[in-house]
Amino acid sequence: MSTKFSIVFIFLGLFAVVLHGQKSDIKKADEVFEAYAYIDARQIYLKVVENGYESAQIYKKLGDTYYFNSEYADAAKWYKKLVDNYAAQLEPEYYYRAAQTFKSIGEYHLSKKMMGIFASKSSTTSLAQNFMDSYPALDSLVDNESKRIEVVNITPGMSGSDFGPSFYQDKLVYASSSKNTEGRKIHTWTGLKYLDLYEAELDSAFNIKNPVPLKGKINTPYHESTAAFTKDGNTVYFTRNNYINGKRKINEQREITLKIYKAEKNKKGAWSNIQELPFNNDAYSVAHPSLSPDEKRLYFSSNMEGTLGESDIWYVEIDSNGSFGKPINLGQEINTEARETFPFVSKNNNLYFASDGHLGLGGLDMFVVSLDKNGAYQKVTNLKKPINSSKDDFGLIIDEEKQIGFLSSNRNGNEGSASDDIYRFKKSCSVEAIQGVISDAKTNNPLQGAQVSLLDEDNTIVAQTTSDVAGVYEFDNITDCYKRYGIRGELSDKDYEPTEKSILIAGDNANMKVDLQLYPPDCAPNDLGCKLNLQPIYFDYGRHKIRQDAEVELAKILQAMKAYPELSIHIESHTDSRSSATFNLRLSERRAQATLEWLVNKGISRNRLSAKGYGESKLLNHCSNGIDCSEEEHQLNRRSVFMIVQK
Repeated sequence: MSTKFSIVFIFLGLFAVVLHGQKSDIKKADEVFEAYAYIDARQIYLKVVENGYESAQIYKKLGDTYYFNSEYADAAKWYKKLVDNYAAQLEPEYYYRAAQTFKSIGEYHLSKKMMGIFASKSSTTSLAQNFMDSYPALDSLVDNESKRIEVVNITPGMSGSDFGPSFYQDKLVYASSSKNTEGRKIHTWTGLKYLDLYEAELDSAFNIKNPVPLKGKINTPYHESTAAFTKDGNTVYFTRNNYINGKRKINEQREITLKIYKAEKNKKGAWSNIQELPFNNDAYSVAHPSLSPDEKRLYFSSNMEGTLGESDIWYVEIDSNGSFGKPINLGQEINTEARETFPFVSKNNNLYFASDGHLGLGGLDMFVVSLDKNGAYQKVTNLKKPINSSKDDFGLIIDEEKQIGFLSSNRNGNEGSASDDIYRFKKSCSVEAIQGVISDAKTNNPLQGAQVSLLDEDNTIVAQTTSDVAGVYEFDNITDCYKRYGIRGELSDKDYEPTEKSILIAGDNANMKVDLQLYPPDCAPNDLGCKLNLQPIYFDYGRHKIRQDAEVELAKILQAMKAYPELSIHIESHTDSRSSATFNLRLSERRAQATLEWLVNKGISRNRLSAKGYGESKLLNHCSNGIDCSEEEHQLNRRSVFMIVQK
């Protein structure tokens, strides 16, 4: 009996030692976890589980070490164990995280179930409700568009992380931990080396070559990423850990937050004069800058006070003296209760951003919305597969005219941030025919025998044809895509004035229809609008920048002035009635000069042009001071018109 009791006593003693050891390991893992050293914490938790110990807390934190590193398949494994075994001990956010990870591995039905539970347990249910309402549309995120888009990894085989591309003149700048030299610090959150910014050349196929670190003082021992450059290439805004002048700072949660800094290029071509932007704060992160096309706004992501979710898209105005306005949140149409981040604003003023709050395929998806009222993307639009995948897709930049761009994703290879790579994407396109009808602008009757020319961007004739008895013309097999062309119609033997339209070939269109109306010789001699079928060009409220739609009309003026060297024009510019008469007079003058300068910059001699602003003195409708009018009615008055000058 004494032997049996001894054996039991020894067993219990060993069990107590093992239990004490397990608790010690868990305590150590918790401490490492709280220090955001997720990779180290993960190894300890996995060892504890292997030794037969489990709890809700361990499963939560194990899942989190994968979730916070975007390793969704492994995170889903532990969250499933958590839900199956410890449902009574779960906070609502764990059902949300489970839903996100299940969606990323294609378990949509299970994801929907988790979102439903999250909605029932959470006081902030709009996120879940939006998902439930949009759930039937998941299949639409994979459509025939995927057949026209080629997505290629241009940083394959790297051992670290490469992401956050940005255009820098004819180069690409991106963040990388793959290229860092030996001995560089390891970031305990990801287990990778800290990020630096690199610039790389682009070859003819838009692959990167010869990457080198940015010159100067931008790169430090800590993270640098996501840059935005001014058009002249002399100023850059970039993301960095809270580190400047050799010192780093942490917030109350012991986090090293992210901040946006500004640098200038010196005479030696190196980046210097590093300045922290004034709306940064040690308490929260500000990151991922992007400039508007006119460089008067800086967009960014932040979790500052007033953020609707985990992070939102914000912007600040940049004054002419270089100072910054107050940060403004883009609002609930764009921002959700989850993450919105990595904004990019295209030349067409379209905002591209990453989100896991809007309906997507899993992880972060890429979305687009127009910042202009009349833009192509009136609502937040998912860019669908193959731009998006079931993993994290973010940091997209695009040249919309060429329809080529770059994005970051961890879609291939091993799970985790170590597999972040940069992908090039491009749409394939072809147009079987450009067709149209040539008609008389006064009678709408078809015109037979009109000469129709297809012109390239240099105004060189690519192809010519004539209209048939029904006024129909056609150009076949236009395969040189992503370029702007002009279609010119003329019937000179009957004194019809030539007319031209500008088009962009940018998609798989079996047929493009471009009709032209030619004006007969009875136009008023000084009415250029009649002779060229020209419409006024319009301006945004309070601005004098030439819009893209206005450039199409100005292209007609340009071609006419090239075709007729004796032609001179006068530009009249106007405003609506809002603001003071004095301000409007100055604004209209700026619009007149902006219109004139557009033509001068295209090669038209300045002595053939004149321009004058008339303020609000020549309104086209009843929308004078104090009259309540719609935006569309006011728009009619914000215009430039053109008249031939008799010499």
